[in-house]
Amino acid sequence: MAVTAALVVGPDRNGRSVAIDGGRVVAEAPKGAARLACGDGEIVPGAVCAHTHLYSGLVRYGLPPPDPPPRSFPEILQSVWWRLDRALDEASLAAAARDHAARALLAGVTTLVDHHESPNLIEDSLPLVVEACAGLGVRALVAYGATERNFGRNEARRGLEACRRVAPSPLVRGLVGLHASFTVSDETIRDAGALARELGTVVHVHVAEDRADVDDARRRGWAGPLERLTALDALPRGSILAHGVHCSAEAVRRAGDAGAWFVHNPRSNESNRVGYAATLSATGRVALGTDGFDPDMGAEEAALRRLAAENGDTRIDGRLAAGHGLVAERFDAAAEPLAPGSLGDCVVRRDDAVVHVVVDGRVVVEGGRLVTGDAERIFALAREQAAGLWARMAELH
Repeated sequence: MAVTAALVVGPDRNGRSVAIDGGRVVAEAPKGAARLACGDGEIVPGAVCAHTHLYSGLVRYGLPPPDPPPRSFPEILQSVWWRLDRALDEASLAAAARDHAARALLAGVTTLVDHHESPNLIEDSLPLVVEACAGLGVRALVAYGATERNFGRNEARRGLEACRRVAPSPLVRGLVGLHASFTVSDETIRDAGALARELGTVVHVHVAEDRADVDDARRRGWAGPLERLTALDALPRGSILAHGVHCSAEAVRRAGDAGAWFVHNPRSNESNRVGYAATLSATGRVALGTDGFDPDMGAEEAALRRLAAENGDTRIDGRLAAGHGLVAERFDAAAEPLAPGSLGDCVVRRDDAVVHVVVDGRVVVEGGRLVTGDAERIFALAREQAAGLWARMAELH
């Protein structure tokens, strides 16, 4: 189905219809609006993945295990993820981003909040990510995670400038990224906050994912990384704090009261053995992300419920839905999905299967098939690019 100015989805088996015009849900569609029938399905909001890494899209195609096996989270970063991001080139990043975006849409995810790093491909990276997302029709918030871990302050400046150059569009908004406070100086943190305010956006940063981030902040004279970011004025209202595993409950509460969003990434936290983010329950401003895992938010929510039960955490309801509020702030839309004024994104499910996906009033998945690209070709190209990426990683030390 072609892009239309107005669309009515439904009625579904519950008698519900959603009218979309100009990329927003409206109370009543104009005459002549196209219709997407779904009488045997159910209309639901599209899912939001509030923190991910599209550059990890090739991992499913056989990422070689590190040798020797890492013994800590910093060693996981150094032996896997920081080697992977250094090995990315234009072709592998484009293939990874398209693979991840396509799989997200097929899983009923209509928005991805991406956090990107590729230190040997800084200036050209975000345009590739934006092209992959916008081309396939998934909504995206994008940022380059500025860092000093490879080339010092100049590397951080280039990363922040990459964030500056993201042009807003109906599907894309730019954020200002920091990798994590333990990889940047106070000057870079201040610069990030200042740039976010200049651009009218927010900062997206990893915070206290592992105890090592806390230890680094304390060596620098701060109570913790969140306290450091706050004191250096780097967190405009609405900023996105990924993980927060080792933040104190009081720090979480204060940040939430100041308008920050936390993003819980339970599958990644479990895989990296960094702990369970129990203190996030101190605020209601917690969304759900995958941290680069498969963009299947149903699987992420199931992992959250399992891990919450194991850790005695009873205050996790609403985290998947909270992502809509986070995204709505950046697109100046109503926070309640499917309500008038909200983003024109929805999904039709039949039992547990995704049948149709609509983003910004455009049908991007129809009958369970991606209509904005050839999914099988996208996946095949990703598999081809993965082999070269693994070879380049093997050459890095």
